[in-house]
Amino acid sequence: MDLYFSPLACSLATRIALYEAGASANYLEVDPKTKVVQNDGSDFRKVNPLGLVPTLRTDDGLVLTENAAILQYVADSFPQAGIATGPGMERSKLHQWLCFIGTELHKGLFVPVLDKTASAEVKTYILGKGLSRLDYLENYLKGREFLLDHFSVADAYLVTVINWTMATPPIELAKWPTVKAYYERLRARPSIAKAVAEEFELYKAELARHKAAA
Repeated sequence: MDLYFSPLACSLATRIALYEAGASANYLEVDPKTKVVQNDGSDFRKVNPLGLVPTLRTDDGLVLTENAAILQYVADSFPQAGIATGPGMERSKLHQWLCFIGTELHKGLFVPVLDKTASAEVKTYILGKGLSRLDYLENYLKGREFLLDHFSVADAYLVTVINWTMATPPIELAKWPTVKAYYERLRARPSIAKAVAEEFELYKAELARHKAAA
């Protein structure tokens, strides 16, 4: 399978899931500004017209988009990894957390705060409304090692999003000590440590490339 990604973007969650599963994949880096696939110089929009990562091409040639859908596909494709859940309420809880992370944290909080074109007023409004989501997460994680009763693709997604606090000074993780402890504990997990380290190096190269082109 082919995973189209951008360094340290939400596509990092799929890399983590694949590493956790011990699965092989072709990792195709997409420049987030130009939408050029760095591996071959092709136009990523011909694969995904929206130009958004992650995008996954399966071994059958089918293209799948949207982070939550891709994470569940990977989890179900490698059941031996144990990063999905069984049917019924447990699967519904996995859906719940993927939706919460994607809407309330990823798109609802971090994307507007990271947006360099957003006004200070907009960011103040977003922070005033969105930080309560971290309060909710803080209370939920007390006494828990993972979001479910085991490590799942929801944890891979959550760690990826919390990782963005490094670039969002208004969101100081120390204010949520349980969330911070969760993040630091999972960052030490081999699959996560490897994925973050590799993409951080690619991110630095990306910054250097954009600086040289400016």
